[in-house]
Amino acid sequence: MPSFPSAARTALIERLKQNGIHDTHVLDAVLETPRELFLIPRLHLQAYDDVALPIGRGQTISQPTVVALMTQALEINDRHKVLEIGTGSGYQASILARLCRRLYTIERHKPLLIEAEEKFKSQRLHNITAIVGDGFAGWPIQAPFDRIMVTAAAPKVPQALLDQLAIGGILVMPVGGVGVTQELRRVTRLADDLYSSVNLCGVRFVPMVPDVAADYDMDQDHTILSHKAEALA
Repeated sequence: MPSFPSAARTALIERLKQNGIHDTHVLDAVLETPRELFLIPRLHLQAYDDVALPIGRGQTISQPTVVALMTQALEINDRHKVLEIGTGSGYQASILARLCRRLYTIERHKPLLIEAEEKFKSQRLHNITAIVGDGFAGWPIQAPFDRIMVTAAAPKVPQALLDQLAIGGILVMPVGGVGVTQELRRVTRLADDLYSSVNLCGVRFVPMVPDVAADYDMDQDHTILSHKAEALA
């Protein structure tokens, strides 16, 4: 049971239940994940408020209700291989990793990824493989994935990610434009070229951006990271 701050964490869990989060495994994963770890010190007092907060590089740590809703919609179990697009602070990844067999996560900002990896280590989460890359391209060398989560919005679901979803697999992502309410969409792959989709609710996410951020030279160490990922598969 987490020790700090236990009352605030418990209150957050009660709020999640009121907001429709009923999967006990998801609730336990949220309870076990120290959200303050992913925030700068001056925001620690807001760590268990049900709000999105800034993490730098124009990115945010999502509202806990949205994190839990997206996680619940994926229906993850401990046999699943999961792809996350948009590592960000590492908060969502830390929750996913507590539920799945192995998590692969992609971030376009190298500084954010480095910080997130340190947080994974501090929590002793050893089933996460992370690289800097273009989320629109996914991670074809590791496909297929049982579950895919995208934590940024795009006008439509990228075809590369649909192609990397296993038959029977589920993808969850916000779909829509910038500056407007987007739809949180759940897509299930029924057959090679057959998908079903349902809109879950309205959300607001930062836009999904192609390529790797300018603060990273992708050619410098992409090969090393890819080999590392293969070794852990």
